[in-house]
Amino acid sequence: MTMQNQDTDAMRAFHALEDGSSSVRLRAAMAVGTTPDPRFVDKLVERSAVEPEFYVRDMLTWALTRHPASMTVPELVKELRSARTQARSQALHTLSKIGDPRAWPAITRALLTDADDEVARSAWRAAVVLVPSGEEPELAGVLATQLGRGERETQLSLSRALVALGEAMAPALRAATTHPDPRVRAHAIATERLARDPDAGFAFAIEEAKRVVALGGAGKEE
Repeated sequence: MTMQNQDTDAMRAFHALEDGSSSVRLRAAMAVGTTPDPRFVDKLVERSAVEPEFYVRDMLTWALTRHPASMTVPELVKELRSARTQARSQALHTLSKIGDPRAWPAITRALLTDADDEVARSAWRAAVVLVPSGEEPELAGVLATQLGRGERETQLSLSRALVALGEAMAPALRAATTHPDPRVRAHAIATERLARDPDAGFAFAIEEAKRVVALGGAGKEE
């Protein structure tokens, strides 16, 4: 294939990323990921911020992971300052998939406590992937401030992030079991139970934790 033909195919895929058909956009993202081209990085990041279809966004993320991290990470980090919630959330998600430690300084407390649940959940997942060795207790302390937040799906995401930190999360979690807010106490107890018995399921753990809180306990086993 000549250089001119390559350029023509690249431009065709470039424009297809904005096609009105989601299947066309999906194929375009797949094509870009199959044949990575540095010229597409900005476009992939830009499209991720506005793409309405989940499966297309997932393919855009995959396409970005196929490009050099030295090119993608700086552009994704810029997106973390965007006023658009999807831009922040999707950039965090992609950074967690790339796993490049250079992104860690950009995972700020503001993102970990973002008012938008999807952004916060993406930040939690990215943080546990990127956190440097030795900084897990500090991260656990920040995550513990979010206990009791949101509905069950959000709470499960936070519990999974805390559990992923292993023993580093224990002090912050234990302190939260005596928090004055019963939702925080119940969530902390449920997370402890989930850590001890991952197979029990979060729904069971949270209901048991609510029962313990209602009875005035702090989650210790008899």
